[in-house]
Parts: sequence; structure tokens; C-alpha cells
Amino acid sequence: MNVILKENVDNLGKVGDLVKVKPGYARNYLIPKNKAIEATVRNVKQLEHQKKLVQDRIYKNLKDAEVLAKRIEALSVTLSQRVGENDRLFGSVTSMNIAAALQEEGLEIDKKQIQLEEQIKQLGVYTVPIKLHSEVIANLKVWVVEEK
Repeated sequence: MNVILKENVDNLGKVGDLVKVKPGYARNYLIPKNKAIEATVRNVKQLEHQKKLVQDRIYKNLKDAEVLAKRIEALSVTLSQRVGENDRLFGSVTSMNIAAALQEEGLEIDKKQIQLEEQIKQLGVYTVPIKLHSEVIANLKVWVVEEK
């Protein structure tokens, strides 16, 4: 008997998998526990339609992230900070500062997406990676200059 899994089942498959099981296992365990539904023609078509919708949504999110990455890479952000001796900053530049600067440019980027390895503590030009999608990382040029 063929069934479509509604949740992950150990040693059988993952959500959305079409698997063949013995009729008693399906009738007595999987279907009553709402872990699977019978793989009728209608249910299989509905599953394929849902998978297509998910794939379309993932593809759209990827394309949106790529467009945003191009905008970010064409941009450079300048942050003015107070400076002490040897061009060391009072305080530091954090991902929150960079997110605020991007917001002023009209880009809504969450500070958690900014992949700063450590806080910036000196003047200079830095390339900061921003993870927009699991497959898309944009590099932002950040200028840290002395506040006048």
C-alpha cells in the first residue's frame, strides 16, 4: 500500500515522501496516528502541487536575495567615530551600527544577518559579509572615519 507521510517517521521517510508499506501497518498505525494519508490520485496531485508552490517560493526568495546583494555590493557605508591614540576608536563599530547605517540608506537588514567576526576597533576600510540567504552572501564596504 502506498502512503504519503505527513510527518517524519524513523526508518521510513520524511514529510511528503511517498512510501510503500504493508497494508496493516498503514491501516493500524500510520493513518490512525495521523502520520500518513493514503496515496490516492487526488492526494498525490495535491502533494505535487504543494511541492511546486514551495519550490516557487524558495526560487523567488533566492532571486530577491540576489537583487538585494547587488544593491548592497554597489553601496558603501561611512561611519564616523570618536578616535583616541593610534587611531583606536572609543568604543567599537558593531553589527547594530552597520544595520542602522544601512537603514538610513533605505535597506532593511537584520543585525543578525551581518557576519562581523569581531567588532571593528580601528579606523579603516572593512569588507563586511552579509548573509541574505543560505546561498547568497553580499559584501558591504564599510569606511570607519574620524568624527570631526
